[in-house]
Amino acid sequence: MVSYSKVILIGNLTKDPEIRYTPSGTPVANLRLAVNHKYKQGEDLKEEVCYIDVVVFGKQAENCGQYLNKGQSVIVDGRLQERRWEAEGGQKRSKHEVVAQSVRFIPKRSESAGPSGKTEAAPEDVESAQGADSNDVPF
Repeated sequence: MVSYSKVILIGNLTKDPEIRYTPSGTPVANLRLAVNHKYKQGEDLKEEVCYIDVVVFGKQAENCGQYLNKGQSVIVDGRLQERRWEAEGGQKRSKHEVVAQSVRFIPKRSESAGPSGKTEAAPEDVESAQGADSNDVPF
């Protein structure tokens, strides 16, 4: 049986990134993302918000901690992962999270327009080791 896990999310950070380091010194950033979904139900326009935990490793994690803040928009490309652990009292717990392969920072409109009025590439774009052109966002 073939399986594949790919997640692409566009949303806003609900809090500042939390940076920590593994015992071997690898940086790890935890992000909390709010992704909105708008839909029409009858005559009413409804909105649902989904909160998603994202984990980022390595240099990308350090860059997220340095350049990202609560409320900032990002594009996350990664895979879905389930973590399981045993809580106090022996209760079994689990949660799904996204392990980011790349995190792209979306500058606010006021930050992205240079003196000429043209959009400039954000210096804080973060990509995986494969790297992608910061202008290849499909919107």
